[in-house]
Amino acid sequence: MRVLVIDPVHEILMKSLSEKGYRVDYVPDITRDEVLNSIPNYEGLVLRSKMVVDSQLLERASRLRFIGRIGSGMENIDVALARKNQIQCFNSPEGNRDAVGEHALGLLLSLMNKIPRCDREVRSGKWDREANRGTELKGRTVALIGYGNTGSAFARKLSGLEVHTIAFDKYRYGFSGAYVQEKNMEEVFDQADVLSLHVPLTEETRYMVDDAFIRRFRKPIVLINTSRGEVVRTSDLVAHLKEGTIRAAALDVLEYESKTFEKLHRVQDLPSHFTELTAMEQVILTPHVAGWTHESYRKLSEIMARKIIMHFE
Repeated sequence: MRVLVIDPVHEILMKSLSEKGYRVDYVPDITRDEVLNSIPNYEGLVLRSKMVVDSQLLERASRLRFIGRIGSGMENIDVALARKNQIQCFNSPEGNRDAVGEHALGLLLSLMNKIPRCDREVRSGKWDREANRGTELKGRTVALIGYGNTGSAFARKLSGLEVHTIAFDKYRYGFSGAYVQEKNMEEVFDQADVLSLHVPLTEETRYMVDDAFIRRFRKPIVLINTSRGEVVRTSDLVAHLKEGTIRAAALDVLEYESKTFEKLHRVQDLPSHFTELTAMEQVILTPHVAGWTHESYRKLSEIMARKIIMHFE
């Protein structure tokens, strides 16, 4: 089979597929028009988030047998149409789950101990210990929404901190174990001190965390989002940070990211809520790098190659 790879990926993907007899064309600088023109010649397509695989592209993909999405989210692929056309869809969330879990833990510890603020102040010559007292995690309840690859990885990372970890997952049941207790959403609203999001972006989860959602928590929470930016309505988040119903927030993803996640929309197009968010000391922002480690870069491609090869053997 001929496979078209249109995003930068680790060389292990091309090497593994080639060793099994696949003909792989690696063209990470290819344009959408070039993909549309060449896709009729390929049985396989591998990408990250470079472009949307929509009906326009799929209508031209007369020979396509599979699409591989390096990473977890499949929102840039019309999976329903692909399956209707008997095209297998793969992703590789196992490849960066530990990276996301570690990053989420780093964000949480940084918030609780005001580490970014301390660093900025010391660099500027300010030495204020009292104003920078931290808050310990021990004994607090960390609630996860979504208990798939990244949620379960984060729970494992938390297990040494003596926190009470609970989770709700609408599509999974019976997952209570050494690292987590399964709960319903009412129990999450009642018990959470920290809320961490581990859900895909779907029509169901888009702007799930809004004003009404936040107001259901019994006590002020710390919010961590390493899932997708549009799961959180930023304007409502900013309002609750001002109000104190959200004590602090760490966001690796923003609703203002481009579809490729490679950049923010133009600064002049961003709403005032973003400017307010960036000025808040109780907020940490990172540029969608939670799953972006040297190790995950290889593992994502290794797992993708393995899934493709095993399926077609």
